[in-house]
Amino acid sequence: MMRFGVVLLATVGLASLAHAADLPTTKSPAPTPNCWGSFWDWLNSSSYDCPLTYAGITLYGSLDLNAAYLSEGVGYSPSADKLNYGIQKNAYASRWLAGYNGLSTSVLGLSMKEDLARVGLPGWSLIGVLEAGINPYSGMLANGPRSLADNNARPAGKYPWQTSNFDGSRAGQWDNSQGYVGFANTVYGSLTFGRTNSLSFDAISAYDPVASIAFSALGFSNSFPGFGDTETARPNTAFTYRLTYQNFRAAAQAQIGGYDWGNGTQGMYQGQLGADFGPLSLDGIVSWAKDAVSLSSFSGSDVACIHYTECFIFVNGAYYDPNSVLKATLSNNFGLELAAKYKWNAVTFYGGYLYASLSNPSDDYLTGFPTIAEGIFIPPGGFSKGVYTNAAVTATAYDINRKLNTVWTGFKRQVWSNLTFAMGFYYQTQNNYSTAPCTGTGAFTSSSSCAGSQDAISALIDYRPLGRVDLYAGVMLSNVYGGLASGFTSTYTYYAPAPHGKIFTATATTAHTQEYDPTFGIRIRF
Repeated sequence: MMRFGVVLLATVGLASLAHAADLPTTKSPAPTPNCWGSFWDWLNSSSYDCPLTYAGITLYGSLDLNAAYLSEGVGYSPSADKLNYGIQKNAYASRWLAGYNGLSTSVLGLSMKEDLARVGLPGWSLIGVLEAGINPYSGMLANGPRSLADNNARPAGKYPWQTSNFDGSRAGQWDNSQGYVGFANTVYGSLTFGRTNSLSFDAISAYDPVASIAFSALGFSNSFPGFGDTETARPNTAFTYRLTYQNFRAAAQAQIGGYDWGNGTQGMYQGQLGADFGPLSLDGIVSWAKDAVSLSSFSGSDVACIHYTECFIFVNGAYYDPNSVLKATLSNNFGLELAAKYKWNAVTFYGGYLYASLSNPSDDYLTGFPTIAEGIFIPPGGFSKGVYTNAAVTATAYDINRKLNTVWTGFKRQVWSNLTFAMGFYYQTQNNYSTAPCTGTGAFTSSSSCAGSQDAISALIDYRPLGRVDLYAGVMLSNVYGGLASGFTSTYTYYAPAPHGKIFTATATTAHTQEYDPTFGIRIRF
């Protein structure tokens, strides 16, 4: 069965320990591929059979390009790692775009697996990965916080229109996907340290029927594996231990260091238990994150412009370059993930459940702090009427705990050996955690803290005419309701001639709570 992940896991030793149940117990002899006879031969091989390896180091990567129609989209961003494939608050108009990263993120990386038997340690290997996600059109390292800063002074749904922007764990680092080293043993498991996927991120990728960015709600937003916040999907300095024993597996992950070590929390811990019983696979994960960060752009009264041409962010009595600052909402996050899949002949069925509870943070950090993106920070606060406050930090968003419940299901069918078809359904609900009465409906609901829901249904066809080439086509229909739809509007100003040479003006606000994104593309891996 072929899996698509939001990020490619390239370390063979670690991947085999984490997902040993997916590998066949026996393998019939296969003819040796002609890797370098011609460019066609190379394309028709696989990165497993014909790796670019020297001295234990393997160079690998992928390039994902597509053409996408977004029924509610915004313009292209040179720093964002994707387009608005799912419904977003800043969307305002339909458009065709030359897209990217629809099936998976375009990456460039190095992996290492060095057998240590030669130094007297049989069964042990030195392993590591260094991988960066890239925007294939701009060539920039994917940088979510930068895409937010690029939209400072651009209110959602109004002119000047925003471009794609998402908070996320990829923040322009040279190892923005992963960057870790460690040891693996055939009996004792693996232990790594560094920047790595969270356990919940990897599990969602393995149990998502339409595991992709453009066609899966889980793949489009890392807030699902982050249990409410996207930056927790990849801790920057974490110890991760994985162990497989017979048909059981266990894992533990502990982040050390906080904001000043490039993390999106001041501490995160996850544990995992799983097992395979013939065609049935089960996994459960529990997570806790302290002072998790969710970043956003400045707009409205925080923006000061000179003659509408040069704008600054004015907050806490000081002016800042809009390229250097963002706002932050902090929370303590508890999460639980349960997932299952069952293989029946050529069809694999998937299902899962996520629970997230967000509460006020342990600390308020009103003096500001650095974000995970170099050069972007949360500005410090100041005294107002004898009280130290910071308009750039929200530490009381969850006086009533925010609770998110997410379920998903779907299937993937192996139609041919090189053709798969998948469908998925995703649904999330949010409680009412607003301290004020909720009024209105849909996009005109009074607060995003009011009760609401979102759903998505998707389909994907993936065809591999050659070993390294995927041709794919799919669509995701996504909707938001209630509090989760609050503010999903656009405002237009209309001008018309009026009597006596005057100009009549009027504004109209329109709701945008549904999007669909038919997309077709190509991915090449090496």
